[in-house]
Amino acid sequence: MGKIILTGDRPTGRLHLGHFVGSLRRRVELQNSGLFDKIFIMIADAQALTDNADNPEKIRQNIIEVALDYLACGIDPTKSTIFIQSQVAELCELAFYYMNLVTVSRLQRNPTVKTEIQMRNFETSIPVGFFTYPISQASDITAFRATTVPAGEDQQPMIEQAREIVRRFNGIYGDTLVEPEILLPDNAACMRLPGTDGKAKMSKSLGNCIYLSDTSEEVRKRVMSMYTDPDHIRVEDPGKVEGNTVFTYLDAFCRPEHFAQYWPDYSSLDELKAHYMRGGLGDVKVKKFLYAILEELLTPIRERRKEWEKDIPAVFDILKRGSEAAREVAASTLADVRRAMRIDYFDDAELIAEQSRKFQG
Repeated sequence: MGKIILTGDRPTGRLHLGHFVGSLRRRVELQNSGLFDKIFIMIADAQALTDNADNPEKIRQNIIEVALDYLACGIDPTKSTIFIQSQVAELCELAFYYMNLVTVSRLQRNPTVKTEIQMRNFETSIPVGFFTYPISQASDITAFRATTVPAGEDQQPMIEQAREIVRRFNGIYGDTLVEPEILLPDNAACMRLPGTDGKAKMSKSLGNCIYLSDTSEEVRKRVMSMYTDPDHIRVEDPGKVEGNTVFTYLDAFCRPEHFAQYWPDYSSLDELKAHYMRGGLGDVKVKKFLYAILEELLTPIRERRKEWEKDIPAVFDILKRGSEAAREVAASTLADVRRAMRIDYFDDAELIAEQSRKFQG
């Protein structure tokens, strides 16, 4: 069996730098590495509706935003299959069967689910679809026989739940499903990129994002207002780099060549940090350095996005063809699942013959 990737995003808004370092950048690298036989990238609109059921237009409008961000970042539809979750009906049927393999108490123990419920104030009125989305995610992963799921560390409990479902299904019905592995970011700073306010991970709902499609001026404003060390009041004061959002972003995005290009006074990030910690280096200079690095990253992404924006019908065609291809793969997996569960009644010639003999004496 080949190596297969399944990954994706909820279309609740434009994608931001947290998405980029957490998964998008890695997806492009993996897509171009030649190490994987197939790559499926899902726009998870059905999952997004589990906590946006009263606002379907929000999801509808953001499908194209996410697709544009994918293409702008370098996702190549000739190498990766981009599809819309709701257009692959087989995923719902798989999830329905998997529900019988998971208890309510197990879902309640899922740390990611608990965190997400608290974030959305769902403690007293949890939509069933939202509560069971780890099962839906397992359906998405297994439908494409994914061996690898690139994701941030906050998704580890979700992948582990998917693995449990696979093991339980295979234990009952025979070896049918593929058990996936999570692929975490290789840069620790990318595991959970904080928002510009430094108080939580970058999140659309918290308004602390730098979006991939932001203008140069919008990025500059976000960077210059970033949370740093509150005790670093004067330039000469020693500063802390731990918990300092600007330095966390530099850990995630800065490369050695950036110093020669944008700040030749220093030869490495370690040298810059040492100066900041002993005092004598102001926050504004460090922020300007970070802004230059982010502009280098985001400028080509912006330009590619503008080119794709000129032909939106072509983008929808990519999504349509990708969804059709994805549905074909998911249908094959579903057929195997039905066969393993012994509910492939009309395809089982042996069953029909056996029943005929039984009733005909």
